[in-house]
Amino acid sequence: MSLFDNLFLFLDMLFTFPNFNLYSTPLLILVLQGLLFSFLLFRRFFQQRYLSDLFLACILLITCYHRTSYTIGFMDWYDTFRNTKINYWLAPLQLIFAPCLYFYVRSVTNANFKLTKKHIWHFVPGIVFLIYRYGIFIYDAQQPGFADTQNGVLFEGFHFKYINPLYFIVSNFQLLLYFAFSFQLYFAHRKHIQHYFSNTYKLELNWLRNFLFVYAFLFLYGVTQDLIDSSMFNLTWTQEWWYHFISAIVIIYVGIKGYFTKTDTLSKLKFSIQEVAVPEKRNNIVSTSEVSNEIINRKKLLDIYMTDEKPYLNPDINLIELAEKVRLTRAQLSEVINVGYGNNFNDFINKYRVDAVQQMIENGKHEQLSLLGIAYECGFNSKATFNRVFKKFTQISPTEFAKTISA
Repeated sequence: MSLFDNLFLFLDMLFTFPNFNLYSTPLLILVLQGLLFSFLLFRRFFQQRYLSDLFLACILLITCYHRTSYTIGFMDWYDTFRNTKINYWLAPLQLIFAPCLYFYVRSVTNANFKLTKKHIWHFVPGIVFLIYRYGIFIYDAQQPGFADTQNGVLFEGFHFKYINPLYFIVSNFQLLLYFAFSFQLYFAHRKHIQHYFSNTYKLELNWLRNFLFVYAFLFLYGVTQDLIDSSMFNLTWTQEWWYHFISAIVIIYVGIKGYFTKTDTLSKLKFSIQEVAVPEKRNNIVSTSEVSNEIINRKKLLDIYMTDEKPYLNPDINLIELAEKVRLTRAQLSEVINVGYGNNFNDFINKYRVDAVQQMIENGKHEQLSLLGIAYECGFNSKATFNRVFKKFTQISPTEFAKTISA
């Protein structure tokens, strides 16, 4: 082939690839932004050493990586470079993604979590699979005619035929397990923080809930699409594009929210006390036979402090701060609240706030302030939390209660 022919071939490829079109351009833009947030999270991890940043960066990076084949495919990579070997290097990383997702949730919900050698075993299946994939490339690269084909003998005849279906089953079953573990951690965390914080709408980490839901949705979408493609009818590239486009949207959402949402609250608070079982209440009254004299005396002192000092007006009051103010240990205060009142800390504080709101409404403050304004003055810091808590204790909404007073 002459120099002119080589130059012509190069120019033809240059003008053919990349092809920026309706399918490739959105994926490319969104994935590049996802890579940027992944880089920012990695950098913050090395600066501040929050493990949650490390795992979220890996999650974003893998999600972006999994979009590669379709992004470059719609850019005409496979049409331009017919004998490309890029498929060998685009190994699926679900076996690594799944433990990253679980450890991200664990690092956010457990202030004392540290990555140890035993945790590496979670990633061994993914590492073994990567070694296997690149072993196939080494074998195929040594076979005659490898340069003239896109996929070699072992990759085409063994991997696609036998290993791909097995990997689909194993990786999705593993991911399902890690999702179950992650949701279990999340719900246990929500229950746990009720014993320490008075306002939990931030600490319940709506972000973490949304994070799990969007990735669970992608998991179900992907599995459904693969099952339809393999057992019902072959989906076209453009039909499968929607899954990758939605995944790219998720990348941006997770990147932005994950980077800017503070998830290190518990890392600054070391809890060592055990939760005390809440005794059964009859008609909202705790039996005095179940309460020691010591707890009764502490309960009286706490009642006086709550009435005189009104610490519940501070929206950020927590068990540690209140224990210091009433000169009790965290364990002692927790026991007084759990046993003496039959409540967790969250309900204990919010009951005072609801009573304060009712008092202000009965005094006609709702004619001067909005109900939300009254809620903020009484220590609530969220409309959603205020409405939920008020209805929990009164069985009616704040608006309905105000109407009964005005009637």
